[in-house]
Amino acid sequence: MTTRPHQLRLTTVDAQDSVHIEVHGDLDYDNADLLVTEVTTQLTTRPDITDLYLHCAGLGAVDSMGLSALLMIGRRTYEAGTRLHLDERPSKLDRLLGLTGTFDYLTSPPSTRTVRSSIMGESTMATRPTGPDSLPAVHRAEARTDGQS
Repeated sequence: MTTRPHQLRLTTVDAQDSVHIEVHGDLDYDNADLLVTEVTTQLTTRPDITDLYLHCAGLGAVDSMGLSALLMIGRRTYEAGTRLHLDERPSKLDRLLGLTGTFDYLTSPPSTRTVRSSIMGESTMATRPTGPDSLPAVHRAEARTDGQS
């Protein structure tokens, strides 16, 4: 069996209340689902995880499916109440996240917290801004299609 030189390899290290996943190789159409599956498995089997660290130093190419996988991971960690950390990001990943307007979403902690009364039986919920109004001003202007500036 031959392996592609940039095939995705993951190394997962569990700590008491966090998980560290080292990512090596390309995060692309052929294998982005491997990372999503590993993260989902960790979040499902260990609901007490407070932090998920993706170590990206060994990350190769990232295509649209790779970006989609990172966004899905961001959504799943958010829903689980787990902080996502993209550590040791290569400059090409930062550039991709910047160009697509997803840098702050994937690298910043949730900035807005909505707390609902526990008396009403509702839980505490963290929210992240989404949509064109949550983009930086330079991207917001480009995102408008209705002729407004």
